[in-house]
Amino acid sequence: MNRLSLAAAALAAAALTTPLHAQQGVSKTEVVIGTATDLSGPIAAWGKDYANGARLRVVEINEQGGIHGRKLKLLIEDNGYDPKKTVLATQKLVNQEKIFAMLGLMGSAAAIAAMPVIVDKGVISFMPMSNAREMFDPPHKLKFGFTTPNYDGMMNSTPRVYQATKSAKACALLQDDEFGHEVLKGAEAGLKGINAEIHEKTTYKRGATDFSSQVLRLRQASCDFIVLGTQLRETVGSIAEMRKLGYNPTLMGSSSAYTELIPRIGGRAMDGLYADMFALIPYMDDASQPVRFWANKYKTQFGNDPTVFAAYGYMTVDRFAAGLQKAGAHLTADSFVKAMESIAIPPDIFGSPKLTFSPTRHIGSRASRISQLQDGRWKVVYDYAADAR
Repeated sequence: MNRLSLAAAALAAAALTTPLHAQQGVSKTEVVIGTATDLSGPIAAWGKDYANGARLRVVEINEQGGIHGRKLKLLIEDNGYDPKKTVLATQKLVNQEKIFAMLGLMGSAAAIAAMPVIVDKGVISFMPMSNAREMFDPPHKLKFGFTTPNYDGMMNSTPRVYQATKSAKACALLQDDEFGHEVLKGAEAGLKGINAEIHEKTTYKRGATDFSSQVLRLRQASCDFIVLGTQLRETVGSIAEMRKLGYNPTLMGSSSAYTELIPRIGGRAMDGLYADMFALIPYMDDASQPVRFWANKYKTQFGNDPTVFAAYGYMTVDRFAAGLQKAGAHLTADSFVKAMESIAIPPDIFGSPKLTFSPTRHIGSRASRISQLQDGRWKVVYDYAADAR
C-alpha cells in the first residue's frame, strides 16, 4: 500500500471514531458551564453571593468525582446588570468558551436580551436569576425557568396581603423595564380577581437614586397599598424616602425584594415590607442543622455568612447536576433535556417546593409564599399557595 493509500485509510478510520457533531462543552472528563452575573453593577451584592454559592456546589461535586466521570468547569462573567454587557458576555461564553449550558444568568432584561445568543447556538439556558415568564415561555426545549414567575407570584400574593391588611387604594412604584412591568401586570391581575385595581403608577429608570418625586406623587394620591417593582437599592431608597415623610403604606414586593440585604442596608425602617418568596433566608441561629452545616462550609470558604442568593447559586448547580445525573454518560443537549422533562426534584434544605417538569412545562413549580420583615428579619406569614398548573 502506497503512502497516499495509507493516509486515506487513516482518515477513514478517524472518521469512524470521531463523532460528526461533537457536543459543545462536553468532553470525556469535563462539562463546561457558564454564568453571567452582576459583579460590578447595582445588584452586585446579589451577583457575588450567587457566584460563590454556585462555586461551592461545583467544588463539592468535583470533590466527589464529578458526574459520570466528568468534572464541572464553571466560568463566570460580569454582566453589570446591563443588557448590552450581558449580550457581549454571553457571546464570549457561548462562542469562544464553548459552554454546554448557561446557568443563572442574572436579571430579567439582561436574560431576555441574551436568550437568542444562547438557544440559537444549541446551548441550554438553565434557570436564569429572573422571574420573568420569558425564561421558559413561549416553550423552547433549551429553556428552563428557576422559580415562580413574577407575574404568577404577584398575582397570587398581592390580593392576599391587600385583603389581610384591609387596604383601600392600591398603587405601584416600578422600574421602567421588563422586570418592573411584569411585577405590575401580575399585581393587576391578582387585584382584578378581588375587584380591586392599581389607581396610580409611577416609574423610575434602572439605577435611579432619587425617589422623592415618585413618593410624593403616591402620597398625594392617598395610596395606602403600594406594589414595588423594585430591585435592591431602589427598594431601600424608595422606602427610606417614604419613612422620611412619615408615609407608611402597606408595601408589597416581588421575590427580588426578598433578601437580607434590605434590612442590612436600610435598617429597621424597612420593617413591614412584604415579599413573595420560596427559599428560607439561612439565618444561622434558627436554621435547620443541614442549613447550618452548609452555611458554616460556605463561610469557611468565602469568609462571610451566606445570603439567600448564595443559596440560589447553590440550588441552581444542584438542580443542574440532577439533570446531568439522569441524562447518563452519553451527554448531549437532547439527552439532558429529555432527562429534565421526566425528573422530579424533591424539596431541598432551603424549603423550596418539589419540582416536576414535562415536555410542555419547563418551570418546576409556580408555588410561592409570603414573608414580612419583622424586627429586621424575614418571617413567613403566609405559606405556599397552590401550584397553579
